[in-house]
Amino acid sequence: MKQKRSRSDSNEKTVEYIKTRIRFINSPEKSINLFHCLNELGDHSLVEEIQQYLKSGTIKEAKLSSSQWSAVGFVLLTSENKLDTFDINEFVGVNNKAEKLNVLQYLLPVIKVHLSDCGVTDKGCAALTSVLRSNPSQLRDLDLNNKAIRDSGVKLLSVVLEDPRCKLETLWLSDCGVTDEGCAALSSALRSNPSHLRELDLSENKLEDSGVTLLSAVLEDPHCKLEKLWLRDCGVTDEGCSALSSALRSNPSHLRELSLSLNKLEDPGVTLLSAVLEDPHCKLETLRLRDCGVTDEGCAALSSALRSNPSHLRELSLSLNKLEDPGVTLLSAVLEDPHCKLEELWLYDCGVTDEGCAALSSALRSNPSHLRDLDLSGNKLGDSGVKLLSDLKNDPHYKLETFDY
Repeated sequence: MKQKRSRSDSNEKTVEYIKTRIRFINSPEKSINLFHCLNELGDHSLVEEIQQYLKSGTIKEAKLSSSQWSAVGFVLLTSENKLDTFDINEFVGVNNKAEKLNVLQYLLPVIKVHLSDCGVTDKGCAALTSVLRSNPSQLRDLDLNNKAIRDSGVKLLSVVLEDPRCKLETLWLSDCGVTDEGCAALSSALRSNPSHLRELDLSENKLEDSGVTLLSAVLEDPHCKLEKLWLRDCGVTDEGCSALSSALRSNPSHLRELSLSLNKLEDPGVTLLSAVLEDPHCKLETLRLRDCGVTDEGCAALSSALRSNPSHLRELSLSLNKLEDPGVTLLSAVLEDPHCKLEELWLYDCGVTDEGCAALSSALRSNPSHLRDLDLSGNKLGDSGVKLLSDLKNDPHYKLETFDY
């Protein structure tokens, strides 16, 4: 009996010691390891307390201690219901904005972090990068969209990115006030450590051609594994397209998705991109060129390239370009190729009439098995054109599922 009591007293002392260590330790990984120890010793008090906060939804307004935040990290990592993305706004309420970056260090092992609407500026970025530098290997996804972090913030982040221990795979920096100056720091970091980043969103920043040229130096590195690049509304012209196209011809095998919508590429820019698309090593599956000033001339180059290498592209957006019937007729020649695997085609407000509809309908009858979604809304379609494509949608032999007009 004394032996059992002695063992119980020893366990209690160990539990109290571990709890004290958790209270003062700064490393989230070490804290989580200590929670595993508590779990094995049968003490679930801190974890159960946190589970109640999570179930009731009151955690957003609670002022938790550092040990309690470590317990949150432990609960999230050991829960059967794994989070795809960790959104700090679900854990720290709007009245606790100052606490968010402090909390982040305890929850970094949750892997993915979403910081939209957190009021993060370039000053907040300094605190964030300090946390990331101390623990660069955990984070995989970082969302800082719509933040005023500017070039100074991106320079701080770049220090983290160039660390060989950094394993970041997804970085969203849309509408962050970044210019070519920030791009220079980012590009330098990615050249130093090019092998992990898979997705990069720099949309709605004033990168212009000079910034895109700097990024292109990253893309041409054979160690670069970038698969998705979003550069929507970045002030890019055919000059930036030239650098981008040259880089992708040097290293064509990784990029799967490219968005250059709302840039003034015009026909010369699209012609340069077409040289990439016709390369048999090009694996691009999604290309978005919405509102880029493209006409039937650019469509001719694009169509020629896709006929040369038709088997990879799955999604093409050319909405808000003046393609008109000649441009759509050229695209239709691609669609009728049995090797064409295009599944989504967006042609909103492209000046298409029944003539273009007839060409599309004929092409889809020749190759009915792939196109799923077709958007022709905002065009001047008559009843005859609509009927031609509606008949395809209603025919079970064709795969067309969505037809907007």
